[in-house]
Amino acid sequence: MTSLENAIANEANRLGFAACRIASLDGDWPAGDHLRAFVAEGRQGDMDWLATTLERRADPRALWPKARSAIMLAVNYGQDLDPLARLDCRDTGVISLYALGRDYHDVVKGKLKLLAAWFARRSGADVKVFVDTAPLMEKPLAAKAGLGWQGKHTNLLSRDLGSWFFIGAILTTAELVADAPEADHCGSCRACLDICPTRAFPVPYQLDARRCISYLTIEHKGHIAREFREAMGNRIYGCDDCLAVCPWNKFAKLGREARLAARQELVAPKLASLVRLDDQGFRRLFSGSPVKRTGRDRFIRNVLIAIGNSGDTDLKSEAGRLLADASVLVRAMAVWALGRLATQADFARLRSQYLPRETDPVVRAEWQGN
Repeated sequence: MTSLENAIANEANRLGFAACRIASLDGDWPAGDHLRAFVAEGRQGDMDWLATTLERRADPRALWPKARSAIMLAVNYGQDLDPLARLDCRDTGVISLYALGRDYHDVVKGKLKLLAAWFARRSGADVKVFVDTAPLMEKPLAAKAGLGWQGKHTNLLSRDLGSWFFIGAILTTAELVADAPEADHCGSCRACLDICPTRAFPVPYQLDARRCISYLTIEHKGHIAREFREAMGNRIYGCDDCLAVCPWNKFAKLGREARLAARQELVAPKLASLVRLDDQGFRRLFSGSPVKRTGRDRFIRNVLIAIGNSGDTDLKSEAGRLLADASVLVRAMAVWALGRLATQADFARLRSQYLPRETDPVVRAEWQGN
């Protein structure tokens, strides 16, 4: 490592990055073949952008042919919370730890721009920054740099940070001395595979996103299939199960970035309050949060599934209030939730009232299927 690489690491530390490693963009890139197989099997679900950007995404040099090195950065978002314990509070919703604070895209990109500007002045090289919004396979690139390794759940793990960190990338035309890749330290452990509520891992190191609760609650734009609803429990945005159960988290530390700290009103929000959000209220509550990008209708869809799983009959009236909602996603899950909470007589009465005027075939099927 030269003085330049040492200087990069020191500046990254000064800016609050938890780790900094360097990868060369030369050599084989097997991650591209893995992505092609993933898309060929349709495991991306609604994430059409994975297919449309496949060839640019399949190799970082296709994205920027002049780039020679990648500076890979970690930002720790560790929280003083037990993600699995929150699953027992069935009258509250569980939002993934990473989304309890400010949107990481804004926080991480701001830090990356500062480091990239410093590096460009120091080296004279061209730079580009990336935070999960461009067709760049950041996890395998971070693994190549030695930032961590991709575990059996396909997420990046670190012996120093456990599961709880974001990844940022700076691609540059500079030829930098690369760090060694991190070895796989999963061993025979399969805790992340066994805990998955929806069995989203067909084999170790492979994910079927169509079965993943994070995908279903965040990326999936349509109705959530019946086979997954009960398994979702009270998870209303994302799922931390496979991350939280990892033994390497015993080395995880609390994050230092105040903007990523959990907002208390999002740690255990009451389902009864969330389900009443209209579009304006949703935008106000989740201003500056990654949750905002799902939109009110998808979010309320998720909340209604949590209500249906709550066993709390006091929430029947909240679900009933949304039977005439403008969104078919919301109406369908309101029907499903009532089917779980209402008596047969009450449900039959509501069905006779709402089914004759329902025009959407999916919502009609929910009424007829309960």
